[in-house]
Amino acid sequence: MKRREMLISSGLALGLSQLPFGWAVAEDKAQPKRKVLMFTKSAGFEHSSIKREGDQLSHAEKVLTELGKQHNFEVTATKDGRVFDSDLTPYDAFFFYTTGDLTSPKTGDKNPTMSAKGKERLLAAVAGGKGFVASHCGADTFHSAGAPRERQTEVDPYIAMLGGEFISHGPQQKARMVIASPTFPGLEGAADEDLDKAFLLNDEWYSLKNYPEDIHVILVQDTQGMQGKDYERPPYPATWARRHDKGRVFYTSMGHREDVWTNPKFQKILLGGLAWAMGDVQAETPANMTKVAPGAQVMPPK
Repeated sequence: MKRREMLISSGLALGLSQLPFGWAVAEDKAQPKRKVLMFTKSAGFEHSSIKREGDQLSHAEKVLTELGKQHNFEVTATKDGRVFDSDLTPYDAFFFYTTGDLTSPKTGDKNPTMSAKGKERLLAAVAGGKGFVASHCGADTFHSAGAPRERQTEVDPYIAMLGGEFISHGPQQKARMVIASPTFPGLEGAADEDLDKAFLLNDEWYSLKNYPEDIHVILVQDTQGMQGKDYERPPYPATWARRHDKGRVFYTSMGHREDVWTNPKFQKILLGGLAWAMGDVQAETPANMTKVAPGAQVMPPK
């Protein structure tokens, strides 16, 4: 059942958009405030969107925190992997903008690592019913063993939960996102006026692999006309939802660029994914990859 419909005014400092779907405002005391743990540790490349200056929150952390203030969820942002050894019960969802093997102390931003037990506890929490949302480099995390440009039959447990894995990317460019699930929360009105069930966005686009058959594809990466060998492949899923046992998982490849984080269309899609992952809105999520992206498992050239 959706929460009561609300509209917030546009033009706020961080570009917050109108969101005509079921989020309650924080002042609505009848609704419990949701809690989201935003984890932004980088064990590989650290993106500028989540790079902090001193004790100040990063750009993406500020955006999600401000969105939370408008939509009745509280964001705890951390780069400390030890949080997953603590009590995870209070959180309704986990949001990952991470890179690399988060349990490895050898590389990255030098913040405390996630323990192997902490990784197990995260996956168990999601399987037990928590929501999980990841943006962009959340798919460049905990890679499966094997060659990067080959599909693996056995994938890392985190990748199995997420539903896809980063291969590589080409130059930042404007690309076409085809809307495969127009009724999914946050996709209302997402199409550009001059395009048929699609929109254009300038970002750094990931080439992805290791999709399970059960994902519900929301956005498909249209590779036609894209620059770079990473996209010499048929169209493939770029945003999706899936059920992980009792939990709900949402991923979008969007979110590299800082201006994407303040883009109203991205914010609306991201909030729709969060709302669904936490069970605040309902949507049909049947497996549809073979229908909307039949060539998804074809790898780009080595």
